[in-house]
Amino acid sequence: MMVTAYIALGSNISKREDFLKDAVRMLTEHESIANVHTSTIYETKPVGYTEQNDFLNMVVKVDTSLSAFALLDLCQGIEQELGRKRVVKWGPRTIDLDILLYNQENIKSEHLMIPHPSMHERAFVMVPLVDLSREVYIPTIGLTAQEALSLLAQEEVEEVRVWGELDLS
Repeated sequence: MMVTAYIALGSNISKREDFLKDAVRMLTEHESIANVHTSTIYETKPVGYTEQNDFLNMVVKVDTSLSAFALLDLCQGIEQELGRKRVVKWGPRTIDLDILLYNQENIKSEHLMIPHPSMHERAFVMVPLVDLSREVYIPTIGLTAQEALSLLAQEEVEEVRVWGELDLS
């Protein structure tokens, strides 16, 4: 059975677009993933640990036959393959993949929380998510993506700047 998942991607280490492109290509080429749709790429200031380069952020929508935990393993495997190092919390990274939504499921475990617990508080996640699907429902807060985005501070939303489209060629 295929389910729909939304995954946030971010990179702020040199050749940021290449890391996004490689991650999307790896998702697309996986046998259990189909119908990959990408948002526009946005450039944003870092959050939390601010002494680092700006990020490129985007969201992808996929159909998958993987369980949520198998999708998490795939995402973490892509991060590892692309050189992700977890040294500083919210620190620089080659690539970060976070599962935002997995169908309309609520999953709470030690290793995985879906919907992503702070997604609706982050303009750098919500802007590209709305770019893909304004009406996708976030069950933990009872709002659509567009409704959640409208609750964020306008200044924060305006700091999410369009960077361009992902060129997979």
